[in-house]
Amino acid sequence: MYPNLYYVFKDFFGIEWNFLHFVNSFGFFVALAFIICSIVLAKELRRKGKEGLLGPVEEKVVVGKPASTAELGANFGLGFLLGYKIIGLFLANGNAVNPQEYIFSSRGNWLAGIGLGLVFAFIKWREKNRQKLATPETRTIRVWPHDRVGEITMIAIIFGLLGAKLFDTFENWDSFIKDPSSIFSMSGLTFYGGLICAGIALWWYTRKHQIPFRHFLDVMAPVMMLAYGLGRIGCQVAGDGDWGIYNAAFKTTAAGGVVPASLSDFQATVAQQADFFAHNSTHHAFFPKPGFLSFLPDWFFAYDFPHNVNETGIALAGCTGKYCNHLPVPVFPTSLYEIIMGLLLFGLLWLIRKRFKTPGMLFGIYLILNGLERFFIEKIRVNVKMEFLGMQITQAELISFLMVIGGILMIIALKRMNREGNTPLKTS
Repeated sequence: MYPNLYYVFKDFFGIEWNFLHFVNSFGFFVALAFIICSIVLAKELRRKGKEGLLGPVEEKVVVGKPASTAELGANFGLGFLLGYKIIGLFLANGNAVNPQEYIFSSRGNWLAGIGLGLVFAFIKWREKNRQKLATPETRTIRVWPHDRVGEITMIAIIFGLLGAKLFDTFENWDSFIKDPSSIFSMSGLTFYGGLICAGIALWWYTRKHQIPFRHFLDVMAPVMMLAYGLGRIGCQVAGDGDWGIYNAAFKTTAAGGVVPASLSDFQATVAQQADFFAHNSTHHAFFPKPGFLSFLPDWFFAYDFPHNVNETGIALAGCTGKYCNHLPVPVFPTSLYEIIMGLLLFGLLWLIRKRFKTPGMLFGIYLILNGLERFFIEKIRVNVKMEFLGMQITQAELISFLMVIGGILMIIALKRMNREGNTPLKTS
């Protein structure tokens, strides 16, 4: 596992750059997912524009005005925040600083903040000064949906992270009550919470800018599936606890790694590591590697997540410093399975995206596929269960079930509307 990029470069290239301690592996892959998905989103919005399914909106803008005090202040504020926190983080003592704790604390570098703030304000002033006219003019411009990808991505990031944290807090309410400050930590994020909150925000945004929402949903269907698969890479690489139940058909070695085992080995480990299992579930399954899948490595079926970012488990033999733990019994690497399924389902949605003429149909299929994938992976995944109508289920199981039902109902309703001739194929 690679909690941050320092360990990646050290392992692969033998390079030890301390500043890479600040680049969290999970955050890096989430950022990479947003960048890749924004490119795919722009491509799809542009395609729908060329097909006449999405059109531009005329907007009036004033050009030639010098930079206002508000614009200069906003740019200074953004520069100050980045300098105070981000540059301040790089100037801090790397090994003695927890990046997440630093970002959410009051600590920072005032000189770096003021300096970068002034640079940002100057850049805005120079940009506006170059465009300045003797008499400012009001012009009408045409803005296409693909021109708004930057704004769409920022809304998805902000409301996605807020929703993910909010739903995680509800899911782990007891932990939140014990430590309310945990809400400011970036550990513990619920994908479906982010999906729901970002979806509501984007619905408002598309309505405001006259983007047909059902066409927009069809564009987002493969994009969200791609984001899901790419985001899970961060979970797998960092070892953030998003893993499955124990696979008792394997056992871990002292220095890390897994080998086949018997059920009695699992029971012996539980007894030997009583302190660990006193605070952790012993929920497990016994699933040896099937003969027809013998070409796959053992860690595909059971993984001990050495050097995981949560520092969960027991000490690794011969390891010193931070991130020196691994799980005493290997677990199903569910994040790895979701990477594979997410990317395969993205490929499927991408291949069939042009076949449906009824807007919203592709999104209905996305809801069903994503819901089924998550519902079944929850059967071997570690998650907090809750009481619902007399059943013990996880929050993700409930939401994924509702997604499948919602997708089916959506497809039925759209087909009925299409038969009645009420579904517009193009937008003016």
